[in-house]
Amino acid sequence: GLTDSVHKIIELEKHGAGAIVLKSLFEEQILMEADYRVRKAEEHGGLFVEYSETFDYADVHVKEQEIGNYLGLIEKSRNEVHIPVIASINCMSSMEWTSFATRMEKAGANALELNIFVMPFNMKNSCESNEKTYYQVLQKVKKAVRIPVAVKISPYFSNLGRVIMGLEENKANGVVLFNRFSSPDIDINNIKMTIADVISSPVEMANSLRWVALMAKRVNIDLAATTGIHDGEAVVKQLLAGATVVQMASAIYKNGPTYIEKVLAFVSDWMDEKGFETLHQFRGKLSQAKNINPEVYERLQFMKYFSDYK
Repeated sequence: GLTDSVHKIIELEKHGAGAIVLKSLFEEQILMEADYRVRKAEEHGGLFVEYSETFDYADVHVKEQEIGNYLGLIEKSRNEVHIPVIASINCMSSMEWTSFATRMEKAGANALELNIFVMPFNMKNSCESNEKTYYQVLQKVKKAVRIPVAVKISPYFSNLGRVIMGLEENKANGVVLFNRFSSPDIDINNIKMTIADVISSPVEMANSLRWVALMAKRVNIDLAATTGIHDGEAVVKQLLAGATVVQMASAIYKNGPTYIEKVLAFVSDWMDEKGFETLHQFRGKLSQAKNINPEVYERLQFMKYFSDYK
């Protein structure tokens, strides 16, 4: 990953990154690793199913090892760089993340990003039930830490705008739009399931651009735009829409940390050309709340508007 070592983080700061979001600590990964180690021990006669306390020990040991490594990365990074270091938790439930978040704060994290996703494939769960999980995780973490907490979400809600407002009501300091997931693909030659490209495409930015523009000035929390942001032009677009900050990963994976300098140079040159001295002067200038043509962000059925397109 881009931020899984202190050396990489130092390089990102060196080339102009304004803050660092550490690689996510995955709840699912920790649980799978614990389960894997227990099963391997069973295979080699090291564990017996009757001794539940042995399973408990293995479970706790694995979790402590994973958490310890992550806390060490936070602490070492804070000692080496001067920009904010944001810890990230990828969670599926509201189970143990309160204690983890507290320890991350003590390790020196400047802020915390809760990377939450409840896959809405259980047809028995209501929309309200799924949304409640997000609020529960946020509420528990906010009670446990004093550092700012942002929630990274997907666009898969029946009333996304209301959910973002609900996160604000539950004391989120910011919302990150949007989470990008591993997506399935199908290999028709070998007739098997595969994984789609893990690197985002610039066309994927349209959804976050729409929702940043729709929600800017309607909520009083920070909005971070992410996914599909591959160049300086995309950064300017998100800022005009109302993004407080912009996150970039895929473009840096492809081009290396030095690419940050090129992106920042584009933004600076554009600002000079347009006569802006600060980001504040144009941030949200084209949000729906300020746009003279606000309905453009609400259009969904393009045939009505572009039937004459050749």
